[in-house]
Order: sequence, then structure tokens, then C-alpha cells
Amino acid sequence: MTSDATMYSRARIPYGTWGSSYFPAWQMSTLAEVNIGQFAGEGMNRILGLRRVPKDALDYLILGSTIPWHWKFWTAPLVASCLGTRVPGYHMEQACATGLQAVVVAGAEVDSGANDVVGVLTFDRTSDSPVGVIPERRAYRRTEALADVWDNFGFDPSTGGSMIATAGAAARKYRIDRREVDDITLYRYEQYFEAKDSGFLDAVLVPLDLLSVQGRPLGRIDDDLGVRKLSLAALRAMHELDTCVTAGAQTHASDGMACLLVCSEDKVAELSPRPEVDIRFVGKAEVRTSPGLMPEAPGLAVIKLLERVGLTMDDIAVTKSHNPFAVNDAIFGKMLDYDWRKVNNNGCSLVWGHPQGPTLTRSLIEGLEEAVAIGGGYVLLFGCAAGDVGIAAIFRVS
Repeated sequence: MTSDATMYSRARIPYGTWGSSYFPAWQMSTLAEVNIGQFAGEGMNRILGLRRVPKDALDYLILGSTIPWHWKFWTAPLVASCLGTRVPGYHMEQACATGLQAVVVAGAEVDSGANDVVGVLTFDRTSDSPVGVIPERRAYRRTEALADVWDNFGFDPSTGGSMIATAGAAARKYRIDRREVDDITLYRYEQYFEAKDSGFLDAVLVPLDLLSVQGRPLGRIDDDLGVRKLSLAALRAMHELDTCVTAGAQTHASDGMACLLVCSEDKVAELSPRPEVDIRFVGKAEVRTSPGLMPEAPGLAVIKLLERVGLTMDDIAVTKSHNPFAVNDAIFGKMLDYDWRKVNNNGCSLVWGHPQGPTLTRSLIEGLEEAVAIGGGYVLLFGCAAGDVGIAAIFRVS
């Protein structure tokens, strides 16, 4: 089955006008010492320069991040200044779905006719995330200290459980075998290192120099620091933190940025080095499952989306997932009767980490590059957003 349906009639993603930083793991680089908004703006400036896209082509910016940072109140004006152009824009977030939702929102901006060229810039720095003090006059104390992002990972207000607990609960519900989870984890690492060794990731990842607020050089980010090769024996020996969840079979917090452009159809020839490549939005779906069962939500979102656009998994050429736990992939395989070996051919967030905001943006860029390399087709991207939300989107590359 094939589908000619598209979500937007005007919006396109011009091929090759994208890029991502490497994602160093939490506290493993000097990226922990810089203002992430400044880094993101300067990084996008560098990427657009390499892609030969003039900054004055931008009409608007959609920013996506999830962790508070200094000067976040100014969002787009500050980041645009670091990018080197004066364009308006705004900030949005949806937990781990931010990187995909920002692209969808940019598509709506273009499709509505409000803007012709919209830059999507997503970023986050889990290292040294701030601690806030939140006024809470309804409580028995006037203020309540809200700790950093790590406390949010460890506590879902609707269930009282942690993110790890959602993986364990879902693994028990679907009777997932620990050995399969270890096999998936090893396979995902092999996919990443094959893509790295082949040079595929060079089309996606851009080494970026770090500058202090004063403009002093601090170093260069040119590797996914923290990623190491694993053996099946080492994975088998790891202690379970919850059912089927080990230190090796879950992602790690990291820092980084990713960007791409969305434009109207008539702007593609001006911006893309290969304007014959046509990338369209086909559809998007979101679901909420039962509280605390996050790993099954992405699969439910995919099922809903496929039904909506009239496609099946057999129609999909490239499948990419945000998989904070290897359990997610095992459950997806069961829910859709789909071979998890066909997912994430060139790496995934389980391996290279999870800075939240840019996670799904980088995944999308990798998926689009893969689709172009194999001659086109439908690209399916899906993932989770906090404790029980799933998101999925399909793009068509032709």
C-alpha cells in the first residue's frame, strides 16, 4: 500500500540544510561550562555556513529545549544574535518529543503562509542544569525547592515513579526477555559504530568550537564522548536496576544541539544543494497510554499514525526511534510484529545519548540522510515524551 496524503501542502525540508553537534555525555566536555543558547546559535551559524545557506534567508526561528538556562527569557532574540541575524521566533518544548515537535511546528508556520523559511534549532545541556526555587502558595510552605533535571527524571508527579520504573513495568507487562534486551543493546552499538566507521555520520555531525561568553576558545566538540564499545558478556553480567533495565541497556544524559530548515516549495531550489530531492510531511500522531507505561506509548502512536495515513510498516523505508531504554525497541517489535533489526540502521539515542531537546532532531536528520542514500521512501520517526506519551511522524523522501 502507498499513500499520496501529505500533512502540509506547502512545507518542505530542503535536503542538506541541516546538521548536528556531537553529543558528549553529561560532564564529559567543556560544553558543560558554556551558555547553551550561545553555543546553539553559534553552532547553527557554523552549520549554515558549511551548507552555503545565507543567514538572511531565514524568516523565523523555532527553538526547542527543556532545561532552564541563563537568559532563557530572551530565547529567540538572544539565540538569533548568536546566530548573527535579527529574526523573530519563539521557544517550545515537549520533554523528549521536543526535537520532532519543533520540526512539525515549523512546518505549520510555512504551510500557513506566515513564513517562507523557518529555522529549527533544538538544544539542551543536562550538565550543570540549574536548581530553581518555585513559589507554591497552595502548599504548607510558601516556596518549594525544585531540584535539577535529574530529580525530574526520577519522579513522575502523576505516579510517583521514575523513568526507569516505566521501563521495568512495561517489560513485565509484555513479558520481555532480558536476553533479548541485551541482544538489542549490542546490535544498536554495532549499528552506531558501523555508521561512524563508514563515514555516514560525517554528513550529519559537525565538529564545533566552543567559546566562552567573552569569546575565548574553550575547545572543540568532535566526538560523541562517553560512547564505548560493549560486549555481550559485559551486558549479560550487568545488574538489573529494574526488570530488563541495566546501566548498559539505557541511554545517558548528554549535551548538544541540532538544526534544520523548513521552507515553502518554491524556496527549495534557493537553499538546497540538491533541490531535486523532495522531502514532505506526511503525518503525525500522539497518544497517551496508562500512567507509567512510557515504553509502549511510541508503538501506540505508530499504530495510530499508520492507520491515519493508510500505510503499513511494509511501506516504510527507514525507521528511526528514540529509545531511552532497549526495552522500548523490544516492545515495539512485539506490538507491531516487526523485526527490531530493521530499526535505527545508523545509530540511535540509546547509544549516543539523550540531551532531550535535540535528540529527535538528530534522529530525523539521520533518517532523512539514510532515505536519500537508498533512493528515497517513507521515513518513520517515533519516540516518547515523559512518562506516558508517545509521538510518531512520517516524512516522504522522493
